[in-house]
Amino acid sequence: MKKNVFVPQIPYGTRDFLPYEANQKRVIESSLAQLFARWGYDEIVTPTFEYLETLAVGVDNDVLPNMFKFFDKNNRTLALRSDMTTPLARVAATRLRETETPLRLFYLTNVFRYEQAQAGRQCEFYQAGVELMGVPGPSADAEMVALAVEAMLDTGLQDFQISLGQVEFIHGIMDEHDLTPQQGWDIKQCMLRRDLVGLEEMLAKSGLTKAGQNILKQIPLLHGREDMLEKTYHLVNNPVSKAALDNLAEIYSLLKSYGVDKYVNFDLGIMRDLDYYTGMVFEGYTPGLGFPLCGGGRYDNLVASFGVQCPATGFALGIERVLLAMERQGIAVACAAKNIYIGWDGESLPEAIKQAAELRNAGKSVELSLLPQSKEEALASQQRKGYDELLYIAGCK
Repeated sequence: MKKNVFVPQIPYGTRDFLPYEANQKRVIESSLAQLFARWGYDEIVTPTFEYLETLAVGVDNDVLPNMFKFFDKNNRTLALRSDMTTPLARVAATRLRETETPLRLFYLTNVFRYEQAQAGRQCEFYQAGVELMGVPGPSADAEMVALAVEAMLDTGLQDFQISLGQVEFIHGIMDEHDLTPQQGWDIKQCMLRRDLVGLEEMLAKSGLTKAGQNILKQIPLLHGREDMLEKTYHLVNNPVSKAALDNLAEIYSLLKSYGVDKYVNFDLGIMRDLDYYTGMVFEGYTPGLGFPLCGGGRYDNLVASFGVQCPATGFALGIERVLLAMERQGIAVACAAKNIYIGWDGESLPEAIKQAAELRNAGKSVELSLLPQSKEEALASQQRKGYDELLYIAGCK
């Protein structure tokens, strides 16, 4: 028995996409790229790693420790990007600052964040996303939500729901009841984790009035359709929260014009895990997954952190999460066809090469055997490799 045999491993939280999986991934990404282009978005590519001080802009204290960091030869700290919104905000404020707005940008890329790895969650994961920069207000936000719906439909998913919230609704209630910054942060964490028991225990020790505790305890339960939004309007007294509800109502009205309102409901307890959101936020869910397929929202102050005032909104869609949802729902990805396998025997290779070239020039997917085969062997190869047809070229005897 051999000892000390080297078995190569890949780092924790990463994965290999084998040919069939890679084909599925590429089909989904290509289709999404075409969708985004049809909506007027231009693709952008940024570095996989940047200086830490750049990528840390807008990132909260929970995400920062989970970024992958290293040093360059000058001992400057670099990091792998943990999302794409911050790099695109940097580009908008620097390379594209003189470009006419609105900026419509999309990306298809990998991002990195230390996670507890499980199905659909890795430390390296792939996203498709869009950013719309330079336009404030409901019209841009409605475009984001509508495009997110179209993106999920484009993948083949049908059974999903967008949950729409507004961070200013929660902020207004917290300000109204004079929460300290620490209390506000603790409550946000409970809402982010949907920890209703922890939230109730925290509020009981907070010193808030009963009325204040009651409204804060209700926030994670405030989800539903338009009637819920109307009832909630009478639960709050502060103008910030009321304005947030008005904003959601305007967005929803526009989503009716897009014809996607049936996919949208309201969830006023949504707390995204990044600090830069300033208004509308949303997440997309589908049965069988315990985490969102997509998420995004408005972030009006992030680009300003790089020196340029620029309202913005956007979203990202998890590619592996989409593939996992499709697998669990029995939805097949229409992978690229494998048309023809060419087998040959004797001295027929030159003719087989010519035939393969002609078929490829005609747009067919062709694999050419590199070794002579009997017709039976070629047929077995064609079937095993999943090609639609066999072209067998036999030499003269």
